[in-house]
Amino acid sequence: MKQLIMNASVLNEQGEAELKSILIADGKILAIANADAGVSLLIEEGASEQEREVEKIDAQGKLVIPGLIDMHVHLREPGFEYKETIETGSRAAVKGGFTTIACMPNTRPVTDNVDTVQLVLKKGQEAGLAKVLPYAAITKNELGRELTDFEALKAAGAIGFTDDGVGVQSAQMMKDAMARAKALDMPVIAHCEDNTLVEGAAVTDGEFAKRHGLKGIPNESEAIHVGRDILLSEATGAHYHVCHVSTEQSVRLIRHAKSFGIKVTAEVCPHHLVLSDEDIPGLDANWKMNPPLRSPRDVQACIEGLEDGTIDIVVTDHAAHSEEEKARGMELAPFGIVGFETAFPLLYTKFVATGQWTLDFLVRRMTADPARVFRLDTGRLEEGAPADLTMIDLEQEQAVDPQTFASKGRNTPFTGWKLKGWPVKTWVDGKLVWSADEAK
Repeated sequence: MKQLIMNASVLNEQGEAELKSILIADGKILAIANADAGVSLLIEEGASEQEREVEKIDAQGKLVIPGLIDMHVHLREPGFEYKETIETGSRAAVKGGFTTIACMPNTRPVTDNVDTVQLVLKKGQEAGLAKVLPYAAITKNELGRELTDFEALKAAGAIGFTDDGVGVQSAQMMKDAMARAKALDMPVIAHCEDNTLVEGAAVTDGEFAKRHGLKGIPNESEAIHVGRDILLSEATGAHYHVCHVSTEQSVRLIRHAKSFGIKVTAEVCPHHLVLSDEDIPGLDANWKMNPPLRSPRDVQACIEGLEDGTIDIVVTDHAAHSEEEKARGMELAPFGIVGFETAFPLLYTKFVATGQWTLDFLVRRMTADPARVFRLDTGRLEEGAPADLTMIDLEQEQAVDPQTFASKGRNTPFTGWKLKGWPVKTWVDGKLVWSADEAK
């Protein structure tokens, strides 16, 4: 049956909101018309009575945008199902308004072989929620010693190559990887970290680390790899994408590379845009992530980088851990926080509601821009596009409560934060996969 979303607030090409009606059929956006257009004006003349049957959904003026896209997530399956599964992660994603998510290969076994790539795709399809796109590892077991079979992994459905979780330490290995990826017209996605500078460190090298006697992670541990890989991208012509940028130095290097036409793109996480190490309240490991929270100067550089296009997209780096793991304390707990269910309201409240960003800017950085960078047929709200849609109540305000998360993970530093702009409905290929009304 067709669906008609009426009275939807839709952003036009100028970024202005207009009330529209959106007709969905066969997984696609069939028509978009003025809000007062009747069903008869949206359906072709001569249509049968069955074809004219329409389920009507009144958006009541709420925002409807293309489904959010998250190109950096950890779904933990296979191997760490006690933290998260593809099903629970996908459910958290659609609750947060995400319709397409790309999962990292640091699973067990590592997603470095055809069978594991196919398993991830199969589990994603069986969940029937968000579209799950798997990355494959650059090196076997992410050990940095031997390249994986890029050709076979691409054929199996991998969308890019990354050893996320660890940096590729060998420049020669990374150069060989980029050359192989370039030949296949595939991107290399890099976790940038020089291991010789970070061993045993838990937080950024700043005042918080000094105050608590902790070894710090210096900015240059990230920027060294960014600079190296930019040069390798220039040498090979490969599309090089920088994961979770967190430092002023990295932003500066990427901006310089782009000015010379080097094929580099980059991402940033919400937590690196709204928090610095000065905000960490104590030795609570829910504030421990990698890259760590940096200085206010770095936060400002990341904001400016996103605003001027140096950084292309927003990702969550959603990384669930068990409560027992996070209870080990700042030094011993694993890195990572969950992000699906707070990302949009967090950025909306911090930047759009305060007038720093337009709503259109935030939406583009989370929809059209990731689709452009990774050449996806999503991120568009137009006739003929996939009916991947998110409805958001910009006026709804509520406190972040980890106990209500669909994710298995409760590890967030944002507990109790009052945020506005919560997703209330999510469609994937025209199927309503999450609704706040049904969740109550």
